[in-house]
Amino acid sequence: MKLIDRQTKKPSYLKIWLAAMALQKVLLLCFFISSTISNILVLPKQQESDRISMLPGQPTVNFSQFSGYVTVNEEHGRALFYWLTEATNNADTKPLVLWLNGGPGCSSVAYGASEEIGPFRINKSGPSLYLNKYSWNRVANIIFVESPAGVGYSYTNTTSNLKDTGDKRTAQDALVFLVRWMSRFPQYKYRDFYISGESYAGHYVPQLAQLIYDYNKKSSHPIINLKGFIVGNAVTDNYYDGIGTVTYWWSHSMISDKTYKSILKSCNFKSDKSSKKCDHAVDYAMNHEFGDIDQYSIYTASCNSSKTSVRLKNTLIRPRLSGYDPCSESYAEKYYNRPDVQKALHANSTGIPYKWTACSDVLIRNWKDSDASMLPTFKKLIAAGLRIWVFSGDTDSVVPVTATRFSLSHLKLKIKTPWYPWYSGGQVGGWSEVYDGLTFATVRGAGHEVPLFQPRRAFILFQTFLSGKQLPKSSTHS
Repeated sequence: MKLIDRQTKKPSYLKIWLAAMALQKVLLLCFFISSTISNILVLPKQQESDRISMLPGQPTVNFSQFSGYVTVNEEHGRALFYWLTEATNNADTKPLVLWLNGGPGCSSVAYGASEEIGPFRINKSGPSLYLNKYSWNRVANIIFVESPAGVGYSYTNTTSNLKDTGDKRTAQDALVFLVRWMSRFPQYKYRDFYISGESYAGHYVPQLAQLIYDYNKKSSHPIINLKGFIVGNAVTDNYYDGIGTVTYWWSHSMISDKTYKSILKSCNFKSDKSSKKCDHAVDYAMNHEFGDIDQYSIYTASCNSSKTSVRLKNTLIRPRLSGYDPCSESYAEKYYNRPDVQKALHANSTGIPYKWTACSDVLIRNWKDSDASMLPTFKKLIAAGLRIWVFSGDTDSVVPVTATRFSLSHLKLKIKTPWYPWYSGGQVGGWSEVYDGLTFATVRGAGHEVPLFQPRRAFILFQTFLSGKQLPKSSTHS
């Protein structure tokens, strides 16, 4: 069949060329559709291999779970372990929330998932699980990641990585994880995404948010739809955190006037290095004046653990050593070292040459780089328009509410809603102040792990954060 030019009645070579180009486009479109269909068929298989059918001792649930590994560095063999608990209803429309625990070197599976915001709790008396009434996956899809490599089930094939890890690599690996994980779970691309965490995640969370923000600016089609972050009892600024921590000790009658003055005189809170006089003053406070208390929750019963004094030593000078409950981790360590549990979680598939632990002492002792202050990062992310919430359990003496308030006050933000009590279950749940670009809230009666000590109040806090509203000012709306 010839294409004839209507004016000359002769073949038009231009029209022949255009027809050929149109045919080529059709063929390319068919190839693209075929490839897309092929990918759609392949991707669910990758997801299905990560699907958790049932955990040992798990009660029946109405939501899906997935867990497994994502390689973040092929050269060094670093892979991060994740556990996704999808929302209990309408999971396909709910936001995705990443939870990170601190340490540095402590497991989000041990703490966030198993005793704070996850759907299950581990029974103390037996090898079984029970449901958490205030699990955050009631309102969002929650993904727990054990970060960095060397924490929990996450691993590296390069042993030296355990001794040269720091803030920078942790954030970079987390970004690689998210990009690659979303390729495996494309239904979460472009979904509203938030980051959450506590303690030393006061570094992890804003640092990762900053990397995602920069990554999105460089990408023509960003897949991570970052909307904001929420972080609790967060290590924020070495100087102001240090001053605020000593102030908390003194104002809550944990130390004497003499020791308070001695610490303020002997300790240089602006330096990352300690002195003998400072160490002596802090050690005296902890070993002779604190008494047998749980420093993460000063009004609850203490736990007798030999690990506590070692891990808490010099927390004042090096706040990055905080981030876990020394007692309840024992239940997690029993459960997650069981072969049947690891098989159900698709974990430890490479045969890690050490037991799963709630915190890695090797990482804690050898942490290399740590930002002295996160306040500059907060300023950048506030200017970027992200939703940012910071909360504090008010019975924590490790990263106390006074430390956070001292730190945030130096952002010098304009107050939008002055200090007010917010309500939960007809009672004051805490206090809040809303600034231009950031919301701060306390949680009354909560220790370092806020959702562990006050699960209902923590859930209302999180639910309100997602809604973009302010915490309830009346008991009739809580």
